Amino acid sequence: MIFRKSGYKKKRERVAVAMSGGVDSSLAAAVLLKRGYEVVGVTFRMWPKEECGASFGRACCNLEAVARARAVAGDLGIPYYVFDFSKEFKAEVIDYFCDEYLKGLTPNPCVICNEKIKFGLLRKKALALGASLIATGHYAGKGFDKRTGRFFIKEGIDPKKDQSYFLFSLSQEQLRHSLFPLAGYTKERVRTSAKKFKIKTHDTVSSQDICFIRDLDYAEYIKKKTGVVIKKGDIVNKEGKVLGAHKGIPYYTIGQRRGLGLAYSEPLYVTGIDRSGNRLIVGIKREISKKSFFANRLNWTAIKDIDGDLRVKVKIRYNHKAEFAIVSRMGEDLVRVDFDLPQESPTPGQAAVFYDKGIVVGGGWIKEVV
Repeated sequence: MIFRKSGYKKKRERVAVAMSGGVDSSLAAAVLLKRGYEVVGVTFRMWPKEECGASFGRACCNLEAVARARAVAGDLGIPYYVFDFSKEFKAEVIDYFCDEYLKGLTPNPCVICNEKIKFGLLRKKALALGASLIATGHYAGKGFDKRTGRFFIKEGIDPKKDQSYFLFSLSQEQLRHSLFPLAGYTKERVRTSAKKFKIKTHDTVSSQDICFIRDLDYAEYIKKKTGVVIKKGDIVNKEGKVLGAHKGIPYYTIGQRRGLGLAYSEPLYVTGIDRSGNRLIVGIKREISKKSFFANRLNWTAIKDIDGDLRVKVKIRYNHKAEFAIVSRMGEDLVRVDFDLPQESPTPGQAAVFYDKGIVVGGGWIKEVV
């Protein structure tokens, strides 16, 4: 690999790169090495030993992915370590995922994984290796505002791949010790650059959104992991009239149309979930659009806190186009978000991230839609 022989800059800080075995994290390691950092490759294994051999090809951190990451590290000439985080991953990510669905909420495990595992536990392990920084292959950037003394997250330049949404919950301390070397890259440029650097993973397939579930069959996964009996219940309209029966709340999410098994004059969508009554509430398409919701478990990044009303763009899920809204303080850990225009399917349990001119101001978790 060219970085072993080329005359790159004098080594500076030691950085641990979270390597998943994919092209993004592989190139992140190569880029930082070329920039003169002393690079260490690290991978966390989330699969218990009894499941490692059964993990599927597109899941990150499976045995094949670890082998790819190790091979790339070998080509780059950098140390490489694998940490077993299967217990911690289950406790922090999988259990959270299952619990939220069983409550009738729609979780976002990627945000939790970044906060608790990648930039939490993995960073602690990196510090033990003498690395003062941790880097990932996220398509996002980081900045520092001298006026406020705060670090902030910036959108990546590739609108189709920007992952700033998944990083909103990182603390100032976590951001202080983080690097995002792919901030200025598009996916196409990443693959082109990786091929140019002769990185083995230049053509690997991207991992799926929920990396620990095969075929995205959430409810069956939850049944297997928790042993909870998922009970059937009524599907009702907003007046409470029974229209049919559902298979169990974890099989559904707000805005869902398919799988309801209802005959009606026009398509019906899930508009609400009544966990206590084990009921699924449905309505026509216009009924899933809402202008307002409450959010809690707040984290502010670009600002220390909100003072009065804040006009920003708000994203209510990863693939949602951020739209203008007013964020208003309602309590110590509660804000109300009022969009200019109704948005499709704000969903309790999902992250709501606030943006101002491409910078993540902060965010929280949707608690209640009104």
